[in-house]
Amino acid sequence: MIIVMKAGASPAEIKHVTRRIDELGYAAHLSEGTERTIIGVIGDERPLESATFEVMDGVEKTISILPPYKLASREWRRETTVVDVGTTKIGGQELAMMAGPCSVESRSQLLEIAHAVKEAGATMLRGGAYKPRSSPYSFQGMGVEGLEILAEAREQTGLAIVTEVMAPDKVDLVSEYADVLQIGARNMQNYALLLAVGKSSRPVLLKRGMMSTIEELLMSAEYILSAGNYNVMLCERGIRTFETYTRNTTDINAIPALKHLTHLPVIGDPSHGTGRWPLVAPVARALVAAGADGLIIEVHHDPEHALSDGAQSLKPERFAQLVRETRLIAEAVGRTV
Repeated sequence: MIIVMKAGASPAEIKHVTRRIDELGYAAHLSEGTERTIIGVIGDERPLESATFEVMDGVEKTISILPPYKLASREWRRETTVVDVGTTKIGGQELAMMAGPCSVESRSQLLEIAHAVKEAGATMLRGGAYKPRSSPYSFQGMGVEGLEILAEAREQTGLAIVTEVMAPDKVDLVSEYADVLQIGARNMQNYALLLAVGKSSRPVLLKRGMMSTIEELLMSAEYILSAGNYNVMLCERGIRTFETYTRNTTDINAIPALKHLTHLPVIGDPSHGTGRWPLVAPVARALVAAGADGLIIEVHHDPEHALSDGAQSLKPERFAQLVRETRLIAEAVGRTV
């Protein structure tokens, strides 16, 4: 349920409503606009009478929210959320460009790529210090040393850092170095991790699970939002289908569908969606045309020798070309890069 307070409702009236919500065993989430305050009533599925609140001073009306994801829904917040990350505003007019290697492999490797993607037009640097791999024998990342290298790259380039966190007990550590906490596809329904990043102050990039529905993605976002962190971005990174030519199947439908259902920004990941570098640029262009608020692209200066995901990584010059192409498409759909 949403409780819409009257324009000019006093702090005491708002506090009285939130206290009543607490007494009934629900949680109150406030959204304070320029003209009025909206209070979201979040809790279990027990029926809640609208008359309980409509008779209270300062209340204009109540509105039932039908989707199970309450705080993530457009009914809760009509305008698109804009997430501030450094100098980048994700969800606004500007298209966010996140780029970098799948894994931090060495200091020289990351710094070279960081400077290259910065020059090409990236606004954020992606790179994995901890890598969840299908095989326990594959490269698992450099850990804390990788985080330190990412932080050095930020100092040199000014690019905000996006990196994955894999466990609740690593959230504080990764938050010391990262500007955005990425939740990978395999952890989309790791509810303990979702609640942990929900209690952090860092923006979160939540990737869709490879076999997850759009509603399941939004319910995972709801965990983060319900814990108090409203700076959440969703990422369409491809889902598993019967097709084997590509690594996954990029769900272009998900971009406009999510933009319709939720106020949260939506990022497209054509690297994991295709798994093949020649397909990355065409799919990236389609994602922008469909309304994505940004792209996250894997870039490597020597993909033939990359320790992970070399086959889907663009070389810096190809990434630069992609940025030039997306600028044209972004302008055609009313965005900028």
